[in-house]
Amino acid sequence: MSLPLGPRYPWLAPLAGFSDLPFRLVCRKYGCDLAFTEMVSASGLIYNSKGTFSILKTCAQDSPLIVQLFGADPKIIFKAVNILKKLGFKYFDLNCGCSVKKVIKTGSGAYLLTQIKKIEEIVKTIQSLVPAKQVGIKARLGYSLKENIYLKLGEKMAKLGIGWFTLHPRYAKQKFSGTADWNALKKLKHTFPELKVIGSGDIFTAEDGINCLSFTQIDGIMFARGALSNPFIFQEYKALLQQKSITIPKSKIIAQLLLDFAKYYPKFAPQKAVLKMRTLLPKMIKNIPEAKKIRHKLTSISSWEQVIQIANQLKEE
Repeated sequence: MSLPLGPRYPWLAPLAGFSDLPFRLVCRKYGCDLAFTEMVSASGLIYNSKGTFSILKTCAQDSPLIVQLFGADPKIIFKAVNILKKLGFKYFDLNCGCSVKKVIKTGSGAYLLTQIKKIEEIVKTIQSLVPAKQVGIKARLGYSLKENIYLKLGEKMAKLGIGWFTLHPRYAKQKFSGTADWNALKKLKHTFPELKVIGSGDIFTAEDGINCLSFTQIDGIMFARGALSNPFIFQEYKALLQQKSITIPKSKIIAQLLLDFAKYYPKFAPQKAVLKMRTLLPKMIKNIPEAKKIRHKLTSISSWEQVIQIANQLKEE
């Protein structure tokens, strides 16, 4: 099975703490063609960490799905991928972009950008277990400011024939400050046309996705924070690609999103459900009357019945 890859197939990024199974299912309902798990610790898999295995929860509708791994030891990665293969997973992504301190201090995530040979070794290790095109990476421009290594890394990955290279064109030290350098996406694709380049970074709206593709000529885009605040973004993006307009009122779209979350979370992640929604759902309330008041209500919800009640009120407006 080949992955849906191209401008017509928007992807959902691996969002730590958010892109669990219920969230992915909501995004898929509105046009997400491919999703990633949250970051999975290779060591956590080896040592049977309960939290690590909970991240891997999936179902038939949640396909195709890529497992994003983080780790710095090729031997541990080898064992982890073997475990994942036995569980039925087929696609693997190496995280080379996370700049969170607890990940960096293990030598994983964005710290790997200081050791391109190690990235190459880990990718080869995964490719020894699955076809080359079923492996990809997600990276940044470099670890420190102005330390551009992405082209050198792109050269190595093109030679290995990986399936995709997702670039968030900021430096790891920047985290999410400053502006994503879409010129770097353009340069990576132009330099290595055989490499399937996926763009990430500052793609907050459907229009941003279209503009990024048009400017860079890359192979596809990935929604991250844009999807977090609007899972409907995938449908908006596809409508724009076809030069169609969406006439559904914003309040009704948001109401349906609330109902979707009230459906999927109790079913697939009841232990996280309501408290997590106090953080997630308010992000989606914008550009409608009394948005501030509705956000305030959602930050203090204690049951799904309250979410459904708010959704039904929005549907009537």
